[in-house]
Amino acid sequence: MLNQIDISIFADSKFFKLRVKGKYLFFCVIVLLVLGSCSKFRKLQKKGDWKEKYEAAIKYYERGGKKDYYKATVLLEDILPIIRGTEYAEKAEFVYAYSYFRQGQHILSAHYFQNFSRTFSRSEFAEEATFMYAYSLYLDSPIHSLDQSSTYEAIEAMQLFLNRYPSSTFREQGNGIIDDLQEKLEKKSYENSKQYFELGQYKSAIVAFDNFRNQFPDSDYVEEMVYLKIDAQFKLAVNSIFSKKRERLLEAIELYEEYLDDFPDGAYLKRAERIYADSQNELVKLQRQEITNSNF
Repeated sequence: MLNQIDISIFADSKFFKLRVKGKYLFFCVIVLLVLGSCSKFRKLQKKGDWKEKYEAAIKYYERGGKKDYYKATVLLEDILPIIRGTEYAEKAEFVYAYSYFRQGQHILSAHYFQNFSRTFSRSEFAEEATFMYAYSLYLDSPIHSLDQSSTYEAIEAMQLFLNRYPSSTFREQGNGIIDDLQEKLEKKSYENSKQYFELGQYKSAIVAFDNFRNQFPDSDYVEEMVYLKIDAQFKLAVNSIFSKKRERLLEAIELYEEYLDDFPDGAYLKRAERIYADSQNELVKLQRQEITNSNF
């Protein structure tokens, strides 16, 4: 009740009325400015000549802000077919690509940066456009758990950029991007390989572990992949038909010996030793079974 009385008293005061009026006027001014700006843009879009649109687009881009970048693309889209081949085309197409980039539309910016670098290969902006094409693809690359087709495309594009401009100021950044993308592919391959193993698809897992090691020989996951290959080979052996068990158990033992050579103090050594011992025990059982079968 006290709060209601206090508020009503304050509401009746001249001070309160002045504040409300001031805020209302400020709001009205902002609305009028926004509407005026939109009206000016719409008028320019519909009736302005190409030169007016060109100059306005450059100003919108330089001013920055998501709405300004959008307006720049709209105006430039209208005039690019008209000014193609003129002295204005080069800057207009470069700004056009960057305007999409600034809006976060990386697929479109990649497309237009690539177009620019092909059309204006001798431009002073060609190097930057070629880098920005690869960089846009990099930003469009999804998280490692999704399809990585665009990641391969980004790596290829960035490598071509580095080959074409070996002394570029973007070189260090480009190498860092390739490393980041390779790490994403490594993580994807690692998780796919383990998934085969966890699903009990041991043949596929063994192939995947080999492919991983060939593709990422310096990975921190290599030792784990080698150990899991031993485990997969042993599990494949014990679940095999009688005629294939011996060969596959011997393969598991051989893989253990290779692991021991490569990682004598490895983190998975004790677990690998247990698989080796189990493989030896399975061979003994197999031999006894073979003798029993031969007696019949």
